[in-house]
Amino acid sequence: MKNLILVRHAKSSWEAPLHDKDRPLTSQGMQSAHLVSSHAIKYLPKTFSIWSSTAERAVETALIFAQNINFPLESILYKDELYTFDERKLEKVIKSYSNGYDSIIIFGHNEAITNFVNKFGDVFIGHVPTAGFVWLEFDTDSWGEIKKGKTKKTIFPKNLK
Repeated sequence: MKNLILVRHAKSSWEAPLHDKDRPLTSQGMQSAHLVSSHAIKYLPKTFSIWSSTAERAVETALIFAQNINFPLESILYKDELYTFDERKLEKVIKSYSNGYDSIIIFGHNEAITNFVNKFGDVFIGHVPTAGFVWLEFDTDSWGEIKKGKTKKTIFPKNLK
């Protein structure tokens, strides 16, 4: 069994003239990340790894989640290849993971996340919002062989306010 939790980075700022990859979270984004992570803790698998895009907004979201779920910050893995908006690239990255990992939480970007969860989950989600959490479960022992799975849990900020 493989468990994949995809978290879209929280709301980021467009105010400063920065490269896309360098945009930080807004205060609303930070609040949403805290809110979702504090609810997510009771649904997480017993053991898992956290992997994040190297974009600042994804890194900040991953750090907030890790702090709130008591995951060691130094154990977060940062992957440039997760800085993608294309679900085919995201799928390729996920299918290349070592089978030694049974449960992974990925912090990344849309449209890749929404399109991925709709291709591999069994519940249609029109749009995964910022700070949105989607847990998919796959009945396989190999990341390379994931097919249609089960959408186990979604947590979206608007449903918690």
